[in-house]
Amino acid sequence: MKIKLINPNTTQSMTDSICRMAVRYADPGTDITAVSPKTGPDSIECYVDEYLAVPGVIQEVIKGDRLEDMDAFIIACFGDPGLSAAREVTDKPVLGICEAAIAAAKFIAPYFSVVSVLDRSRKVTEDVVKAYGAESFCRSIRTTGLSVLDFGRDPEKGLAALAQEGRKAVAEDGAECILLGCAGFVDFVDALKQELGVPVLDGVMPAVKFAEALVKMGAKTSKANTWKVPEPKAFKGFDGIVDL
Repeated sequence: MKIKLINPNTTQSMTDSICRMAVRYADPGTDITAVSPKTGPDSIECYVDEYLAVPGVIQEVIKGDRLEDMDAFIIACFGDPGLSAAREVTDKPVLGICEAAIAAAKFIAPYFSVVSVLDRSRKVTEDVVKAYGAESFCRSIRTTGLSVLDFGRDPEKGLAALAQEGRKAVAEDGAECILLGCAGFVDFVDALKQELGVPVLDGVMPAVKFAEALVKMGAKTSKANTWKVPEPKAFKGFDGIVDL
C-alpha cells in the first residue's frame, strides 16, 4: 500500500518530522511518501496562506494519482486546505488531518478542544470544525500566540505553550481530549499525553490509520456528482500546476 502525505507548506524540516510520525504508526506493509509542493507558503496560518497552498496540493495529488500509483493521500495541515478539490481529481481516498482528528476524537471522548498557533488562526480552525459538524463537541479553540515556524525554532518554548493552553482547556473548558491544531506539532504528542492526562491527537496518526482502512476496504472517492472530475476548461496562469 502506498500513501502520499502532502505537507501543504514548503518547509522541508516540517515535512520530515511529519513523515517520521506517519511511518512510526503505519502498518509494516505501508509505504509512506511525504512531500512538500514546489509552490506555496513556508507556513500556513491565515486564509491567504491556505489559498496559495491549494494549487500545489492539487498538483501533488494529480501526480500521485497518475504517475506514482498511490493508493491514498493525506493533506497534512489542520485547515485541510484543498481537501474537496483534491477529492475531485482522484478516485483514491483523500484525507485531511483535521477531519481525521475530529472523527477519532469522537470515538474516544465526548468533548475536545483544539490548541493551535496564532490567535488570527482561530477563525480558520472554527471554520473547519463547523464544516465537519463538530461544534457541539468542541469545547474551545485555544491559541499559543506562536507562529508555526516558532515551534521549529524553539521546541521547548513551543511545548510549554501547548501544555499551558492544554491545561486550561481541560481545567476551564471541560475538554476531555486535546487536538493539536498544526501538523508541525507531531513531535509533542507523547510529552503532552503525559502532561495533560487526557488523550492527545495530532491528526497525522488517525489520518494514516483511516487511510489504510479505506484502502483495505477497497473504498473509493465517489464520482457520482459533487466530487466528479471537473469539466474540461482552460486555466490561465497554472501551466504545470493544474493539468486536468
